[in-house]
Amino acid sequence: MLGPFPILLPLLLVTAVSLSNCAAASREGLPSGSPFAEPAAVSTNQLPQGIAVGDVTSQSALLWLRTDGLMMVQIEWAPVAAWDTLSKMATAVAPVARSPLFTTGSESDFTLVVPLEGLTPATRYRFYVSVGTKGSEGTSTEARVAARGEFTTLPDTMSHAPVTFAWSGDLGGQGRCRRGAAGYPIFDVMRAQPLDFFLFLGDTMYADDVCPSPPNEPGADFRATTLAEYRARHRYQRGAEALRRFLETTPVYAIWDDHEVRNNFAGPFESQMPVGRQALREYWPIRVASDDPQRLYRMVRAGADLDVFILDTRQYRSPNADRDGPAKTMLGERQLQWLQSGLNGSTATWKVIVTSVPLSIPKGGGAGVPGNDGWAGGTDGTGFERERQAIVDYILGQKMKNLVFLAGDVHYVQANAYDPNGDGVPDFHEFIAGPLSAAPGRLTEASVGLRPTTLINEGGYMNFGLVQVTGSSFTVTVLDEVGAVRFSHRLHAK
Repeated sequence: MLGPFPILLPLLLVTAVSLSNCAAASREGLPSGSPFAEPAAVSTNQLPQGIAVGDVTSQSALLWLRTDGLMMVQIEWAPVAAWDTLSKMATAVAPVARSPLFTTGSESDFTLVVPLEGLTPATRYRFYVSVGTKGSEGTSTEARVAARGEFTTLPDTMSHAPVTFAWSGDLGGQGRCRRGAAGYPIFDVMRAQPLDFFLFLGDTMYADDVCPSPPNEPGADFRATTLAEYRARHRYQRGAEALRRFLETTPVYAIWDDHEVRNNFAGPFESQMPVGRQALREYWPIRVASDDPQRLYRMVRAGADLDVFILDTRQYRSPNADRDGPAKTMLGERQLQWLQSGLNGSTATWKVIVTSVPLSIPKGGGAGVPGNDGWAGGTDGTGFERERQAIVDYILGQKMKNLVFLAGDVHYVQANAYDPNGDGVPDFHEFIAGPLSAAPGRLTEASVGLRPTTLINEGGYMNFGLVQVTGSSFTVTVLDEVGAVRFSHRLHAK
């Protein structure tokens, strides 16, 4: 099974497509040899929420889409150079991979995730999504090329290639939702950057916040509590044209925080978590682990110099109101062991730990959900500092170098160099970005437990972080919603 979707047939039915036979079809936008009916002009209304590519590796990717009702879908993909050859020459042949025909259904809200396998590292790919209605004998009629997009696979583990990526979170919070057709124009600013991928650090939507209309676009003026309502709130986000444009060409690794379900929720104790999680998996291309279909934490290897560990800080956590101590956890025992093992086995120059909630900002709850929601402790004895210290002790005990934490959640920019062992030399750094579109947070100083040196603590604007990685450096830049640089800092590899 692929998440909530039907069992997928084997893919990568690779064919040698004759260029002379495809010339007419390519002019219409439909790759030659498609089993669909006669090609027609590109039509986007069959995919009203657009497309997205996610969880890209050096040899694979996931393609997400949602059709407007029950449809038959087929994907065709090849390196951009191969498609360019198809349109320019008349005698050569080029390999084109083609998926089986899939039928979308109401059980997954007509969403579909298709794995693209057998790819070449560090290669730019172009894909076409063809959509047609299902005929009486299971054939597709009225076929259209409904979308096309591009992405680049990651470099292989032996390649010391530079990698550029962005991270941020918090989209559509506190009534700052889609306004106008573009919806969230900050995604056009990100799209202008030469990104290999984007880390979406949670609060991809605010299911528990109302988006009044006006000033926002209509369709999200309710709080989600049912599966249908969670799905509707995800669909609302994809109505933003700037977000759809961004996802057509930039791979995304999405993880949740709390507002995909409910403010400050703790998974095992939250009755709404299963439906919120199902909607999240339906609306984002997230790879399914063979040992646990609900697992969201995962690792990304991008060349020889970068390992990214994406944590799930929600699904396994203890209630925030519990006093901190040996029994309290944010990650759960299995995920903590996975993180420690992965860090220990990593050969990458830079190791990045992605946590949706920050390490050192005390973030208290309210009357409805009391207790500190982040790693830092509070005066009431809550927080998750005991488990945070276990991670820090492991990092120090293994003498790990070039370690960086990336976080979001608090709706402002903060960066800290940490010296937990007090020897005067920073042991690791944390950079916090966001929001993409939400109310600015109340600026708070980092707590003193990890001996921070604060590099920036600033808010009042929408923003994202940009990271440029090489074997010798790790450069972090924060850009605001118009592309202005608000902060920049470079780390040198040790």
